[in-house]
Amino acid sequence: MSGRIQRRFAALREEGRAGLITFLTAGDPDMASFEEALQGLPQAGADLIEIGMPFSDPMADGPAIQAAGLRALAKGTNLHDILPAVARFRERDTDTPIVLMGYYNPVYRYGGDSFARDAAAAGVDGVILVDLPPEEAGEFLPALTDARLDLIRLTAPTSDDQRLPIVVGDASGFIYHVAIAGITGTRSADAADVAQAVARIKRHTSLPVAVGFGIRTPDQAAAIARIADAAVVGTALVETIAAHPTGAGLAKALHAQVAALAEGVRHARLQAAH
Repeated sequence: MSGRIQRRFAALREEGRAGLITFLTAGDPDMASFEEALQGLPQAGADLIEIGMPFSDPMADGPAIQAAGLRALAKGTNLHDILPAVARFRERDTDTPIVLMGYYNPVYRYGGDSFARDAAAAGVDGVILVDLPPEEAGEFLPALTDARLDLIRLTAPTSDDQRLPIVVGDASGFIYHVAIAGITGTRSADAADVAQAVARIKRHTSLPVAVGFGIRTPDQAAAIARIADAAVVGTALVETIAAHPTGAGLAKALHAQVAALAEGVRHARLQAAH
C-alpha cells in the first residue's frame, strides 16, 4: 500500500471519521484552471484526490464526466501534461494522496513500466483503471508493485461472494465500491443497499472501502460517511466546472462546494460517534 494512502486512512480512523475523496478531470476546462482548483482541494477539505485521465471512450462515465473528458481532450490534455501537474502539486503538498482514475488505453500507449515509474516520481500514489479486470492485469501489476503504486479495485452491486475474492485479491490502497449499477452521475444509491454491500466487501478484505457514484450533496455524503471509510464525489464537482467554462471564479466556487461536502462528512461521523 502506498505510504500516503495508508497514513491518510490511519489518520481518519484515529479521528473516528470517514474521508472525502474528490474527483476532477485533468485539463478541464483548461490546465491552468484545473491546477488552481487542484491546489486548493486539501485546504477545502478533500482527504484524498482522484484525477481523471481523459479518454475518448469513457464507457463507465455519465454525460457530465464524458463532457469534461472531451473538453480536456480538445485542449490536448494527456499523461505528459497530467504527471507534471501532479509534480507541481507535490511541491506544495506532500501529504494528500493522489489517485489517477481512468482507462487502460492511455496507460498502455504511454508504456506500463514507464507510466508506473514516471507516475511514482511525480507523486502519484495509486491508479484506478476501470476496464482492467484482475484477469488482464498480470502484465501491468509488477510495474505498479515495483513503483509502490496501489492498484485500487472497483466493486459493484453485482459483485457477489464468488467474484469479490478475485476482485480484491490483487488490490491495495482501498476498494472503490460503485454504489449503483450503471454510469456515473445518473442517480443516487440507497443507503441500506450500500451498507449491505460494504459489509459484504469487508468480509473479503481488510482494505478501507470508499463509496462513489451518485453522491452529490453534503447530506448524501454524510449518509455514506456513516457506512463506509470514505465518500467519493465527482459528477457534482465536474458540473460546477462546466458552469465556469472560462475558469473565471471556478476555484472559489469549487472549493466552497468541497468545504460543504467535507463538513457533511465530518459532521456525520461525529454524530455516529455520539
